Amino acid sequence: MRRREFFFKVAGSAGALWLSSKSFPAALAEAPARYFSASDTVTLGSTGIRTSRLACGTGTMGYGGHSHQTRLGLEGLADLLVHGYEENGLRFFDSAGAYGSQPAIGLALKRLPREKITVLTKSDSRHPAGMRADLDNFRRQLQTDYIDVLLMHEMQSPDWTTRYRATLDVLSEAKEKGIIRAHGCSCHTIGALRAAAASPWVEVDLARMNPVGAHMDADPATVAGVLRQMKAAGKGVVGMKILGQGALRNRQDKALSFALSLGILDAMTIGAENIAEQNDLVRRIARIPAARAKAA
Repeated sequence: MRRREFFFKVAGSAGALWLSSKSFPAALAEAPARYFSASDTVTLGSTGIRTSRLACGTGTMGYGGHSHQTRLGLEGLADLLVHGYEENGLRFFDSAGAYGSQPAIGLALKRLPREKITVLTKSDSRHPAGMRADLDNFRRQLQTDYIDVLLMHEMQSPDWTTRYRATLDVLSEAKEKGIIRAHGCSCHTIGALRAAAASPWVEVDLARMNPVGAHMDADPATVAGVLRQMKAAGKGVVGMKILGQGALRNRQDKALSFALSLGILDAMTIGAENIAEQNDLVRRIARIPAARAKAA
């Protein structure tokens, strides 16, 4: 029997058994349709960090201190982030030193309750001195005493967890001092992703995932297998490149449904470039059924 046929046969049998013990109307009444929400409260693995399902990405085509979001200007991007919190319940802001968006997040945080916002940012530093400098510079730009999640940015080497051990130790020390709440990585090769899955040091991973494999570390099935290992180990898994860096811009519902149906991603980051795009993303997510999913 094919795997797909087996799945549907088992699912159908389970449904029949459940319905057989109740009248059909009663069963429906006890199982109201539930839909995902961008503002759903989720927990990032075993970190204890609770935040919104959707993060406000600020790094579309982000490099060299610029991104599509920073083109809005500091005040314009801050306004977009504040709108996300106040109107759409988005409590998760995603940034990086390379994006140039941290000062705008700092302005937004001045207008919002800091303790209710999760700030994730990333450092390109590979050496201890550079990482220490980034910890100070990032907090100054973000206008905050602490960073919720600090990631090693764009890991590519399969031996990165040993090659950069001294830099990882800087982040471990920063966590002990309360400068950051959790540490981890984003990966840009399947070897680096597998190393992250095997490393006890990685608490949060930012992983590229979409249904067509656009700008991913490997094909979706292979990446999903590694992310399941992470999930089983208690790591927080945050999805990125959900729309394939624009490849799925005209198939957003397919991409969002795929990401949410995996049951692997704790949260996902998508970079809206204006309020209309952000509102549209929130509406699209709200149309995707969660299929009796347990609330986070």
